[in-house]
Formats: sequence, structure tokens, C-alpha cells
Amino acid sequence: MSTKKQPAETTKQPAETTKQIQEYIPLSCWNKYYDYPTVKSLRMFYFYNTGNFNRVIRKIGRRLYIKVSDFFQWVEEQNNIA
Repeated sequence: MSTKKQPAETTKQPAETTKQIQEYIPLSCWNKYYDYPTVKSLRMFYFYNTGNFNRVIRKIGRRLYIKVSDFFQWVEEQNNIA
């Protein structure tokens, strides 16, 4: 009876899949993922609800999160309005 263990298979993921952009990004960390717009601008859009921007924001507790897919859809809608 042989009880020799075989090495466990390791699965390596390509670099592209390991660096995925999160669906919700804290507003204060936005510039870690994207250069534009600035956090200051995003806070202004939220405060004044510019172009119905508040539908992009999710408030969890006291923290503000941006849903990335909704943000880019909002940007496209603003381009179509102007």
C-alpha cells in the first residue's frame, strides 16, 4: 500500500484577471483607479446632484461608493445631453 501523496495542482491566473477593477470603489480612493475626474469634482457632483449624479453613488454607512459601470453610463448620458 502506497500512501505517497501527489503534489497539489496549482492554478495560475493570467495577470489580466488578477487585476480586476472593482464594481464599487470608495469615493475617496477613486484616484487610485482613475486619474479623472478628481475626488473633489466627484464630491461636488454628489453635493449638488449635477445631472442626477446621485444614482451613481451608493452610501453604505457614512462612506460613499461609486458604482463604476453606472458612472461611465452617466458620463455617456451627459455627453448626449450637451
